[in-house]
Amino acid sequence: MRYAQGGGLTDAGRAARERLRLQAVARFEGGDSNSGIAAVLRVSERSVERWRRAWREQGESGVLSKGSPGRPRLSKVQIARLERELERGPLAHGWVDQRWTLARIKTLIGRLFHVSYTVEGTWQLLKRHGWSWQQPARRAIERDDDAVEVWKKETWPRVKASRRSAGPGSSSRTRLGSR
Repeated sequence: MRYAQGGGLTDAGRAARERLRLQAVARFEGGDSNSGIAAVLRVSERSVERWRRAWREQGESGVLSKGSPGRPRLSKVQIARLERELERGPLAHGWVDQRWTLARIKTLIGRLFHVSYTVEGTWQLLKRHGWSWQQPARRAIERDDDAVEVWKKETWPRVKASRRSAGPGSSSRTRLGSR
């Protein structure tokens, strides 16, 4: 694995790597060779080549740390706007019912702020800001308990029973009985 089990560098690790790149820049300016710089800084020559190219193209700013590649974050202002939009409801944003799903919220974030979250990342964002999943306290007025019972007794057994029985299979492209 390239880094420790955490997946990436910590802020301190990024700062240490940035110091190495800046030391390399000082040596670039001194005319040192890539192999000499790699040996002194105890890094690969390939890294030194990448750093030199970035330095040539962008100057010292080319080798500076770009920061954590972590999840995109919304600002406090954006979070406040997201909450206002969620309170308006899904109908106001073009969905046909009044259910907020994580996928819909993810889509809304993308539309409003041009930031991409995963569904799991959307859930983490909402949890961090005090939102929780909700379940209706009462049953819908339209619910027909008799129809639900009929479905459970008649339709569900047919759907459930339609699976093939477990038996020995064949890797042949044709069934045995068709030869």
